[in-house]
Amino acid sequence: MRSSPRPTVPRTVVALTCLLSLLASLPAPAVASAYNGHPKLIVVIVIDQFRGDYLERYRDQFGDGGFRLFLDHGAYFPDCSYNYANTRTGPGHSTLFTGAYSDGHGFVANEYWDFKNKREVPFVEDDKTKLVGAPGEKAGASPHNLLADTLGDELKLATQGRSRVFGVSLKDRAAVLPAGYAGDAAYWIEPKSGLWVTSTYYRNDLPKWVQDFNAGNRAAKYWDRDWRDSQGKIFRSTAHGKGNGTEAGFYEVVGATPFGNEYEFEFAKELVVYESLGNGPTTDLLSISLSPNDILGHQVGPDGPEMQAMALAMDREFADFFNFLGHQIGLANVWIALSADHGISALLETVKKMRIATTEVDGPKVDADINNALTAKFSPGHPAVYLKLDYPMAWLNQEAFAAVQVKERDAETAAGEAMKHAGLRDYHTKWQLAEGALPNTAWGRKYLNSYSPEGGWWVMGIPEPYTIGQSRGANHTSPYTYDTHVPLAFYGLAFHPGTYRTHSEPVDLAPTLASLLGINAPTHSVGRVLTEALAPEHHEENHPGKSQP
Repeated sequence: MRSSPRPTVPRTVVALTCLLSLLASLPAPAVASAYNGHPKLIVVIVIDQFRGDYLERYRDQFGDGGFRLFLDHGAYFPDCSYNYANTRTGPGHSTLFTGAYSDGHGFVANEYWDFKNKREVPFVEDDKTKLVGAPGEKAGASPHNLLADTLGDELKLATQGRSRVFGVSLKDRAAVLPAGYAGDAAYWIEPKSGLWVTSTYYRNDLPKWVQDFNAGNRAAKYWDRDWRDSQGKIFRSTAHGKGNGTEAGFYEVVGATPFGNEYEFEFAKELVVYESLGNGPTTDLLSISLSPNDILGHQVGPDGPEMQAMALAMDREFADFFNFLGHQIGLANVWIALSADHGISALLETVKKMRIATTEVDGPKVDADINNALTAKFSPGHPAVYLKLDYPMAWLNQEAFAAVQVKERDAETAAGEAMKHAGLRDYHTKWQLAEGALPNTAWGRKYLNSYSPEGGWWVMGIPEPYTIGQSRGANHTSPYTYDTHVPLAFYGLAFHPGTYRTHSEPVDLAPTLASLLGINAPTHSVGRVLTEALAPEHHEENHPGKSQP
């Protein structure tokens, strides 16, 4: 793919470049501590479905004030990968903020299958809460299924609640899980309207500034716009239209364009201002999870021109947001971390074109074949729904197996064998993972890290490389590098700029920040402190005539 011309650098980027030059001349940082507000604010940016190779793929096309803040002025870890197999949004965000994998934080997937009501139930859905900011009596969301606490929770505990912690995303799970149990609020959008909502878990009504934001109909300006490339070619339009026979919503239409990121940053700026983040006596924490990259990537895969345009637009939006932080708080008072929750596979046609072995998989057909095989084994002549396949994972119907007097271990083994016969490479049962009955190999540890006691009975299938369980688009959810490799980078005076090719994992983000802040790492954290990237601390000298405490 030829490189597109570098975009014109806006004035905000020029201002940010000047500010970075000024920061380079500052002395080594004093000892950081959450207790006295050093730094004033930590911003963790998670780009949903941002592969680890994207930063290098588009590096020569980035401007000076966006991603290059990390690449040229931050601590950048290009060899960062998740060490588990269930690469999905909920587990990924949980891992980043707990410093643990699914065997510690409990999130094995985004949703589980409710056989009684025949629907997917998000793990963050909490019917003890209500949605706030949208009409109707819909269930809200909370971290009630999270089995570990988060970086934000430890920050709140350490400062006795004085630190402020917020999560923002278009998706509920990507806002709720980073905010943790003790977060002041998590905000996400109502998919149809684009209105910002929260849950009664956090508060019973929206604060006035959010009410005003929604009342100002800020979402409207992102409708009926053309998204164009640098040559003026239209990638897609956000014109109102039908989708699946109904009016397509904001999340579906605007969310698949860079306008969705603009909308998130617009909201995040107001949150920083009206919640006075960075102005308290202790360190505050803000998580921003950018969803549009994922929404678009599922449709077009990682290699299309739209994904390149999305990355370059995001680069400009980053520069604008960092410039805002510089003016509002001062970049010398801010740490920024960057990562992603998972990667994405290449499109099937791309893989075939490169003559790489792969298999086209029809998910619904595989689901039917597995259920037919289980019917033939356990209830010949009496068809039953024994499982629901969310490729490559299967949720088992406990009642159906109970009716034929089959217990969990045997049910999961039988389901796994049927899955293998239907085309999956192999499988691991929940029972097997709970017993730790896997070899102590790199591959075995990936699946042991994917275990969770939550979600009823289930089987984790092992797909063939580049098989995604659907006929169109792209997907993740595999243990392979294209799904596990993500970026990890830090910016701030506590970090020594450079590219660090030591191996790192997303579990390292939370304990590294916790160590620098002088607070406890999250309860189940297994990550390491990335000491190789830390700037030497500057201690004030004790002069003989200086009184001591």
